[in-house]
Amino acid sequence: MVSDIEIGRAKRARRAYTFDDIAIVPSRRTRDPQDVSVSWTIDAFTFEMPVLAAPMDSVVSPETAIAIGRLGGLGVLDLEGVWTRYDDPEPVLAEIRALPQAETTRRLQEIYAEPIKPELVTQRLAEIRAAGVPVAGALSPQRTAELSDTVVGAGVDLFVIRGTTVSAEHVSKTTEPLNLKKFIYELDVPVIVGGASTYTAALHLMRTGAAGVLVGFGGGAASTTRTSLGIHAPMASAVADVAGARRDYLDESGGRYVHVIADGGLGTSGDVVKAISMGADAVMLGSILARAEEAPGAGWHWGAEAHHEELPRGHRVEVGTVAPLERVLFGPSSAADGRTNVIGALRRSMATTGYSDLKEFQRVEVVVAPYTRS
Repeated sequence: MVSDIEIGRAKRARRAYTFDDIAIVPSRRTRDPQDVSVSWTIDAFTFEMPVLAAPMDSVVSPETAIAIGRLGGLGVLDLEGVWTRYDDPEPVLAEIRALPQAETTRRLQEIYAEPIKPELVTQRLAEIRAAGVPVAGALSPQRTAELSDTVVGAGVDLFVIRGTTVSAEHVSKTTEPLNLKKFIYELDVPVIVGGASTYTAALHLMRTGAAGVLVGFGGGAASTTRTSLGIHAPMASAVADVAGARRDYLDESGGRYVHVIADGGLGTSGDVVKAISMGADAVMLGSILARAEEAPGAGWHWGAEAHHEELPRGHRVEVGTVAPLERVLFGPSSAADGRTNVIGALRRSMATTGYSDLKEFQRVEVVVAPYTRS
């Protein structure tokens, strides 16, 4: 039963929790980590690990999308990033990494003002497809209608529509909003859409026919959404709320299962574990993968919010480089800070609490036990 907190006589609020506020409780049974399955399936695709690489220029290039695909995950390419604006994005990435802090936002706005070239969208996706791994590309809701035919024509396997907050009921007096239900119905590929951070918003997105819903609000390591807009949705509560919408939509639809993908607030392996425990089927990782040696950001991390032409809501942040991509995901780890061997940590947590697969692990017992990271 949820009880509101009185902030003042005119306003009440619900208490919500971040991943730092909760902890997982061991049960009476344990398992060997090698006996645990961390695979998951969405539509016709089965992946060996529940990891999607976030569509951010500092995280995913065609090369890293291929590498992540070969490791058993899914790399999602930002189809509004430097890869589709510049024939050779490497000098641009090098410039971004070297920018003085005071000039970063203005220069990012200039760099990302370069028009998107549809032929580069086709070319970049073709590079990934040629490697024989699943192909995924992401567009914002504002660009989806304009470029969707190009993306589908290029042979994408999974289409991601990703924004800070995506609504199934966008209202505008000046532009024709994207009709998500009509768009998804007419599309020949499964669609993952988000972010959503409340039960109601997620339920509406599920009713559009989406195969998956991203849970988040633009609140990752490089975001200043809370500072700029005052918007923040603590991720533990957000994932649990959207998982509740999935459960109710399963009954409402007569058995249609929509996958819940946590997208934000995932800085360590422990956060990944807790996202699954709250009901996520998979996680979309940004800063964790930006620390890999192969990441295009080379130790720097930024998202689309950092170069918004009117109201930037993010920074370029230095996350450092810790290990090759395979070690970030599968270890071995040489540090005890949760930044490497992410999948190994998930396996061990599941084994320690006695669960054999991700669906079972969603039922693990948790407690509210806030702590402050050092």
